[in-house]
Amino acid sequence: MQTTDDILKTQARCISHEIRNQVSICDVYCEIIRKHLQKNNVNLPPVDNALNCILKSLKMVSNSLLDLKSLSNIECNIFDLKELLLQGIELSKVYVYDKNIDITLECQNGFCVSVDENKFLAVLVNLIKNAIEAIEETGFINVKAEMKEDFVNVKISNNGEKIPDDFISKIFDEGLTTKFYGSGLGLYICKNNLKKMDADLNLIKSTDEITEFEISLPLKIS
Repeated sequence: MQTTDDILKTQARCISHEIRNQVSICDVYCEIIRKHLQKNNVNLPPVDNALNCILKSLKMVSNSLLDLKSLSNIECNIFDLKELLLQGIELSKVYVYDKNIDITLECQNGFCVSVDENKFLAVLVNLIKNAIEAIEETGFINVKAEMKEDFVNVKISNNGEKIPDDFISKIFDEGLTTKFYGSGLGLYICKNNLKKMDADLNLIKSTDEITEFEISLPLKIS
């Protein structure tokens, strides 16, 4: 006789299978659009960039779905940090909509880190998306990487709405959210996935002027 846990695991595998099928359809149609544009010698950089972002997001979804099958779905490789941060910013821009938000990056070349690419990008997107949502109309988001001994600290700051004081000490708790429509899982997942990469995520400060999160990563020699 199946236990409740067995039933949930089976259901999770079935749902994962069905979602992956739909993700595959989206992936195929993106490639069809790209080939159609190439065949007709149509060069539209914004469309090409959008397709790249969609395809990258689909890979991130597929990677997350694998978590339903494995408890240790982490595959770390060495990457150039600046390139990852640029990708994360580009993927996040879709959430800006009609807001006037300036997203800037400060990161020198040569920082190499060992991370799971898709999960690290998911963390960046989540943090930048949160920052965008905290800004009502006009503001800034700054992503800055600084070396400190054998670590590189990535600071993500914004001038959006302050995090309530009673939320600060438990901001990474599962189920905690300040959003009416939020699940309270985003920061919880981010922190736990970074821990699996020997990295960490902390809230440095949140005032009326600025809110700043920091990712701390060990530097690697490529």
